[in-house]
Amino acid sequence: MSDASAQPTTEVDRAIPGPLAGYTTLRMGGPAGRIVAATSADEIIQAVQVADEPILVLAGGSNVVIGDAGFPGTVVLVRSGGLRILTEDAGSVTVRVEAGEPWDDLVAATIGNGWAGLECLSGIPGSTGATPIQNVGAYGQEVAETITGVEVYDRLDGTRRVVPAAECGFAYRGSIFKYQDRWVVLSVDFRLTRSPLSGPVRYAELARALGVEVGERVPLADARAAVLRLRAGKGMVLDAADPDTRSVGSFFTNPVLDRATYDQLLERSADLGEPPSWPGADGLVKVSAAWLIDKAGFTKGHPGEGGVAISSKHTLALTNRSGTASTSDLLALASTIRDTVHNRLGVTLHPEPVLINCAL
Repeated sequence: MSDASAQPTTEVDRAIPGPLAGYTTLRMGGPAGRIVAATSADEIIQAVQVADEPILVLAGGSNVVIGDAGFPGTVVLVRSGGLRILTEDAGSVTVRVEAGEPWDDLVAATIGNGWAGLECLSGIPGSTGATPIQNVGAYGQEVAETITGVEVYDRLDGTRRVVPAAECGFAYRGSIFKYQDRWVVLSVDFRLTRSPLSGPVRYAELARALGVEVGERVPLADARAAVLRLRAGKGMVLDAADPDTRSVGSFFTNPVLDRATYDQLLERSADLGEPPSWPGADGLVKVSAAWLIDKAGFTKGHPGEGGVAISSKHTLALTNRSGTASTSDLLALASTIRDTVHNRLGVTLHPEPVLINCAL
């Protein structure tokens, strides 16, 4: 597998300052102090060790929002790739995947090999190394279900080790690796099931698209094809011809509410219908952020200033529709949405992407 997300440029080759917009799916972000590319785990470690502070480790750029002022330090572009089998038996296989391996290339390869566990995560932009950081999930699957360990370089003590999954602190769109720069992800270990069939389909929308009941299994290739169709219909697969894909996917996470806050939401939205929700542990309820945004008055395609807009296909995605919009314009639209949802429905939305040298 090759690193299809890498974008060779003379700026990288010469390690001189250059704009970061070309390395993000939003196509936003000012210049970096210095950009270097690393094509192996050893090179990543070396680049981090010798880089001038501050340091930003950047791979596919699909879950970051970089400020218009850029990043003043060194940006290390993760361009490693490939996988190898660590262990295998009749029922499963454990593979180690380099951090820079494009995620969807990996998913396609696992399906081609008859390995189940990642099929519902098809079409997600970005790199494999980014997936444990925010515990990537979609259509009823999360990477936490298959990750057995994350190989990291620990900048605090200068060591390289594998963090077992139990120590990764996986939570909804989070882990110990998010919002900190101590650990640099080098590779990820996944334990996958040898099976021509998917895991039980958990997500109702996907089940409907497949024409099956929730809980049924389908051929791996069928699950992947259905997920790709659903994501494309929401503008959430990379497509150079579609301006809606200049985004970070879902900009806001689905809020997780305690019971009292959820009951207050039901009262405030009584005339709007009951929000789509999913019960969690300890009485918590996860609520659809897309529903909240829509009911607060923001429709698909809602424009902001400067060429940004809500996606014409999905209210959770904020897009650089013009291709030339600024990060400040995007964050202004995000702030308006967040504040309006809070004022009208009493729920605070939180951004899913990592904000670099900017704030919401």
